[in-house]
Amino acid sequence: MTIRIPALSHVHSEWSYDGSWKLDDLVREFSGRGYRVMLTTEHDRGFTQSRWTDYRAACHQASTENLLIVPGIEYSDPENIIHILTWGDVPFLGENLPTKTVLQGVRKAGGVAVLAHPSRRKAWQRFDPAWSEYLTGIEVWNRKTDGWRPSPDAAALLVLAGCQPFVGVDFHDRKQLFPLAMVLDCPMPLSHEVVMDCLRSRHCEPRAFDIALKSGVRQAMQVSLLPLEAARRGSRWIYRRMGAPSTNSSK
Repeated sequence: MTIRIPALSHVHSEWSYDGSWKLDDLVREFSGRGYRVMLTTEHDRGFTQSRWTDYRAACHQASTENLLIVPGIEYSDPENIIHILTWGDVPFLGENLPTKTVLQGVRKAGGVAVLAHPSRRKAWQRFDPAWSEYLTGIEVWNRKTDGWRPSPDAAALLVLAGCQPFVGVDFHDRKQLFPLAMVLDCPMPLSHEVVMDCLRSRHCEPRAFDIALKSGVRQAMQVSLLPLEAARRGSRWIYRRMGAPSTNSSK
């Protein structure tokens, strides 16, 4: 018997160079929001195998009966354009590796790999069809990159690669709080191994506002939410302009 488990994907803690939240604080925040699994993705920058071992132990210690942390790494290519989210019992592979090297390493260790935010820095233009056999999924909505609507560039990649659609908040701070979830069909009791089996077998579904993000729904949301996203970006631009220090000098 399986039950539906809401999982939060693509989360950074203070273990990432640009993160600030402690693991315990993340657990309290997101268990209070109804998530049962948190798929973390710390940046490869600054990690080593020893730090990866320590991090996995910290995730195990911070997990509770209400929320299980599944530790992962977000690998960046040498140009910092292609990012790959990875989970599983994969040894730390290194920093700034070619994407194919990362994908092959994850496959060899039996892990799961997902292409992150294809719209960031036009990463979708760099997609190599040869990666398809190694990827489990592609993010169709990344809160940090895409904002309040799905990625306009992910749909074509999904068709090309035949991958599972994923959603991720790309959480660094409260600005990325948003009702996105990967709903997993998992047997109980819940465990790291159960979650990994669920991801590998693609027994999962992306949802936004508790709505299943089928292809037609994503297309409709891209259109209907475009005005809101345009307004959000516009207000952010105005805020930054107003808050920027003056470049004029009185001297």
